[in-house]
Amino acid sequence: MTLKIGVIGTGAIGREHINRITKKLAGGEIVAVTDVNQESARTTVEQFNLNAGIFPDDKSLIADGNVDAVFVTSWGPAHEESVLAAIEAGKYVFCEKPLATTAEGCMRIVEAEMKHGKRLVQVGFMRRYDSGYVQLKELLDANFIGDPLMIHCAHRNPEVGTTYSTDMAISDTLIHEIDVLHWLVNDDYKSVQVLFPKRNRYAHENLRDPQVVILETKSGIVINAEISVNCKYGYDIQCEVVGEEGIVKLPEVATVPFRKNATLGSQILMDWKKRFVDAYDVELQHFMDSIKETGEPNGPTAWDGYIAQVTADACIKAQNSGVKEEIVLQEQPSFYKDNVQPTNV
Repeated sequence: MTLKIGVIGTGAIGREHINRITKKLAGGEIVAVTDVNQESARTTVEQFNLNAGIFPDDKSLIADGNVDAVFVTSWGPAHEESVLAAIEAGKYVFCEKPLATTAEGCMRIVEAEMKHGKRLVQVGFMRRYDSGYVQLKELLDANFIGDPLMIHCAHRNPEVGTTYSTDMAISDTLIHEIDVLHWLVNDDYKSVQVLFPKRNRYAHENLRDPQVVILETKSGIVINAEISVNCKYGYDIQCEVVGEEGIVKLPEVATVPFRKNATLGSQILMDWKKRFVDAYDVELQHFMDSIKETGEPNGPTAWDGYIAQVTADACIKAQNSGVKEEIVLQEQPSFYKDNVQPTNV
C-alpha cells in the first residue's frame, strides 16, 4: 500500500517533508500540493520533479479522490481549518505544531475526530521519535530509577531574529518540552510559574531572555525548564530526570572527539534541524507504517495537541502575571486513552 499524500504549505518544513517522502522514506507518494503562494507550489513540484497536482487551496486538495492523507505544514493559524476539513473528508492528517492556535480550536478538532469515530490525526511532536528521548522513556517506563521526582531541562539557541518575541519562547520553543515531558512521565500538568533571571545583553530590545518555567504535575513532579535563546555557543537540548533511586539524562549528540591546540573537546551543533533530523525521518515513517498496519496513526494525538496548547496558554499567562497559574484540562476522553505510542519505533 502506497499512501498518497497531499501537502498544504510548501514553505521550509513542507519542502523538507516532501524531500523525506520522495528521497528517504518508503510507503508514501506526494500526489498534490498547495500553498497560498502558488508560485511556491509550482517551484516545489519542479524542484522535486513531482508527478503531483497543484491545487488552488486546501479545500480542493483535501476533496481530491486521489489524496489519502494530508500533511498540514502551513502557517500555524491556518492549521485548524485544514485539519477540520480533512477530518470531515475522512482523510488522514499529519499536522505540524500547533494543532490549532487556541485550546478551543484544538477541542473542536478533538470533538470532530471523535464524531468521525476513528483516529485520523497525528501532531508533529518529533521529539518523541528522537533516539535519546526514546531511551529515557524506556527506562522510566521500566521504573529504572523509581518514581520521577524532578526534571531539569534546557532549550538553548545560539540566537534568534528580531521578530522573536517573549511569548514565542513558549509557543515556538518550550512547546516541544511541554509535549515530550508530559509523554515521558505520563502525568498531566497542574500549575506553572515563569521567572525572568538577569537579562542577556545579547537579547534584542523587546525580548525578555532567558526565562525559567517551573511546571508541577498532578503527582507532584517539579520541572524547571530553562529557555535561553541567545546563548551564542550552540543549539543545546538538555534533560535530566531525578528519581527515587537514581538519575537518567538525555544523551549528548554523538560527535567526533578531538585533540587540538592543547584542547580535548567535541563540537556542538548550531542548527536545530540537524539535531532532530533523524527524529523527523522516524516520525513520518511511523505515521505511514501505522496507517498501513493498523488503519490509524499511532503517534501524538489531537488530545496531545490540546494538552500542549492549554499548557502553553497557561505559561504565557504566567509570563504576564508573575505568579503561579493553574493548568486546567478537561477530562481525557476514553477515545484517546488506548493510544500507546511504541517506544521502539
